[in-house]
Amino acid sequence: MIYTVTLNPAIDYVMHPLTLDMGFTNRSSSEEIHCGGNGINVSTLLNELGVSNVAFGIAAGFTGDYLISRLQEKGVTCSFVKLDKGFTRINVKLNGIVMTIVNGMGPRIPEKKVDELLERLDGIKPGDTLVLTGSIPSSLPENMYDIIMRRMAGRGIRFVVDAPGSLLMESLSAHPFMIKPNNHEVGRIFGANPETPEECIPFAKELHERGAANVIVSCGGHGSLLYDEYGEIHCCPTARIKLVNATGAGDSMVAGFIAKTDAGVDYETALRFASACGTATAASKGIAKRATIDRVVERLDKIIAEREAGK
Repeated sequence: MIYTVTLNPAIDYVMHPLTLDMGFTNRSSSEEIHCGGNGINVSTLLNELGVSNVAFGIAAGFTGDYLISRLQEKGVTCSFVKLDKGFTRINVKLNGIVMTIVNGMGPRIPEKKVDELLERLDGIKPGDTLVLTGSIPSSLPENMYDIIMRRMAGRGIRFVVDAPGSLLMESLSAHPFMIKPNNHEVGRIFGANPETPEECIPFAKELHERGAANVIVSCGGHGSLLYDEYGEIHCCPTARIKLVNATGAGDSMVAGFIAKTDAGVDYETALRFASACGTATAASKGIAKRATIDRVVERLDKIIAEREAGK
């Protein structure tokens, strides 16, 4: 079974303003509402793929009730701790010529509610996968992921971590099954400026040697890299699409990779499918539907076949 954790979920309210002039009234041509949060994105795509999973998280108020009901309507199995005060944050995204985002603060989370979440996580069994991704609320310790992994250490649980900077580096001591930074995050960690998968290889190797079994580095339009647990290097191109929405593309890659590895697929195939999932979401208004993923898989397979034929 696959489990995801979203400590800082949100309602993403996306507006498409006709104009965006500060100090004046602006009007939107259309609006969309999505259930946000990295772990939620992973669960949503896994559900779209027909892969059983449970979304853990913390929710509050009427916005939290709405978020849970929307997820359940989509068929996502939820196990959220409900807070007595506050409300799940709302992120406002103004999708004009450039994307402008205002993220809400979110509720204060009491220690007893954190303990309730940890007790729920204790039910995860050996062989299960736990995905830790997304931001940490300001009311929780900055090393919350490390606290969770240390509590669950030695139980045979596969950890997957997709987090920036120090959160990612702190996770390496727990020997996660997979981490997934992008090339810019890798650059900030190592003080470099890698763009392509090939340029990311030495950094992925370093992250592997520090504790991560599998390291995926996404590089946008340049493709993606997997440095796997056996020290093998896999590079995958990206299928060209019209970019609609970059939000959730990385989460979709995580979901695609663990869905395939959970099914026993080899790493090369899993990386290709993960790339297709990320690209499909980037071409969609929300998390990609299965039909879109399948179309991107076909396009990507064709690109790879043409490259191999041209060698």
